Amino acid sequence: MITLLPVDGTSELAEHYAYPDDLTAPWVRVNFVASADGAASVDGTSGGLGSDADKQVFGVLRELAEVVLVGAGTVRAEDYRGARRNTAGRDTPPPIAIVTGSADLDPGSKLLIDTRVPPIVLTLGSAPADRRGRLTAAGADVVVLDDLEPATLLAELGRRGLHRVLCEGGPSLFGDLVAAGAVDELCLTVAPLLAGGTAGRIARGPEGSPAQPLTLVGALEADGTLLLRYRRVTPIG
Repeated sequence: MITLLPVDGTSELAEHYAYPDDLTAPWVRVNFVASADGAASVDGTSGGLGSDADKQVFGVLRELAEVVLVGAGTVRAEDYRGARRNTAGRDTPPPIAIVTGSADLDPGSKLLIDTRVPPIVLTLGSAPADRRGRLTAAGADVVVLDDLEPATLLAELGRRGLHRVLCEGGPSLFGDLVAAGAVDELCLTVAPLLAGGTAGRIARGPEGSPAQPLTLVGALEADGTLLLRYRRVTPIG
């Protein structure tokens, strides 16, 4: 059953999007925006699909999260900076955790110079040592992992006590999480727009990944924009 609610206040939104209580392991929420015809971007970024309601929900989702997980390609394309608002119940914003096998990030980017908390760079030992060193010198928390499989990434976040995970993409990271069965929740904004063009989907993963059923647990509408919230269906038995 779809319940249409007004988008009229952050307290109501925070209650609507609350994570489960008493988490003991990472709960992965993925947040994406797409056009009505399925485009994940306009002119190469998701900004052209946004609306005031989407931006309001985006801010609330970040406030509820303990960490923002994102791929390096999205960081570069969207010119990421650090989160601004404090995490609910904490006195600092959530760190941005970037997944990059090559450590190819600009030490002078907003991500490092316009932030209140150091970003966490999740990378590999095969990444050039000089890149890792420059990021560390710029203030990043560089973590060398054995691999960048979802289970390894989430184990590292869980080790840090970061259980309320908000993944903001990109499509490859989302696709890897889907293939690993690691997505607990999807928050999808559907923009009232036909984008056409060659823009890709919100998820891009390996062939043969089994389809995973979701259940709709909430829907908001504002000026034609739909903000849908799905949860993974947990098999019985």
